[in-house]
Amino acid sequence: MQLDQFDIGVFLSEYWQRKPLLIRNPWSSWANPLAPDELAGLACEEEVESRLVRATGGTWALEHGPFAEQRFARLGGEPWTLLVHSVDLFVPEVAALIEPFRFVPNWRIDDVMVSYASDGGGVGPHFDQYDVFLIQGLGRRRWRIGGRCDAATALLPHDDLRLLARFEASEEWVLEPGDILYVPPGIAHEGTAVGDDCMTYSIGFRAPSRRDLLAGWSEHVFGQLTEDDRYFDPDLPRQHNPGEITAQAIARLHAMATEKMLDRREFSRWFGRYASSPKYPDLDWRPEEAVGPEEVRSLVADGARLCRNPASRFSFVREGGSVLLFVDGGCFECSGETAALAQELCAKECLDLAAWDESLELLVKLLNQGSVTFS
Repeated sequence: MQLDQFDIGVFLSEYWQRKPLLIRNPWSSWANPLAPDELAGLACEEEVESRLVRATGGTWALEHGPFAEQRFARLGGEPWTLLVHSVDLFVPEVAALIEPFRFVPNWRIDDVMVSYASDGGGVGPHFDQYDVFLIQGLGRRRWRIGGRCDAATALLPHDDLRLLARFEASEEWVLEPGDILYVPPGIAHEGTAVGDDCMTYSIGFRAPSRRDLLAGWSEHVFGQLTEDDRYFDPDLPRQHNPGEITAQAIARLHAMATEKMLDRREFSRWFGRYASSPKYPDLDWRPEEAVGPEEVRSLVADGARLCRNPASRFSFVREGGSVLLFVDGGCFECSGETAALAQELCAKECLDLAAWDESLELLVKLLNQGSVTFS
């Protein structure tokens, strides 16, 4: 599915991370990609992250999956919402919803969460720390939009849900199947199902916090340091007052503490691995039997297409005349034909292999770690 009535340039210059935007059914032909029963089935699986939110007597209750099949039959008449995370990892048709939004870089994309709600169901007024496109898949949902929130915004006391203590809506829309609502980070919003069989697809985007970046990068730098890398002052002058920490000593100590942290080349390599690391590293997508070079040659000769695993994350960084390809937390140095292939893999879901002889080693590695497959 593609977006026919959507100006990417206008969106990025006027709305992205600025203000919400309602987009009335811009698809060439909208079709709901997942049935409610299939979503409920995923919520019963051990490896799938899911939650159930219920509004009971004016309070909110949260349950974590996996759920027994009979759980949904016992929900009764009170409003409820089922949330299933990263459905794009398991359902190719849901993963395809991301493609029209690839004008946002790969490393920013998080997942597609799918919700199903009964009449009146929702998760309460809240705000997120990330950008999200909310696609109405089935049924109808009323969205109310409020003001901008931050860490100082008052929340209701709740162990599991971050719900706003006060919420005043400034805009309100009812979305029909195929409609899209974009909500920037920090904007208060509340969605409520209007009627049963309400399904919404939330395409969320990552935005690392400064805290997480510094924690991850400093941990990486720390791991590379050795015990014998110590303070060194062979030019130590005689000091008038032994109690003073001189400006020269501070400068030398500061350089020791910051020199490695300011290594931009090493930072780019670390961040590529960090940003491409799998969201669920315990999921094993490797083939049952290892793939060898001869099998790859045979598949290419037969015209098989090379396709990315929807669960894998692909990005690259240019370094001189080469390309560093980052896939699922790994770094692959590529040049020549292999560099061209690496960039194509990051840009396209599937591709036909034209020039590939130099890339055989990379293909075998990616196939055996489950990041790509031949269709």
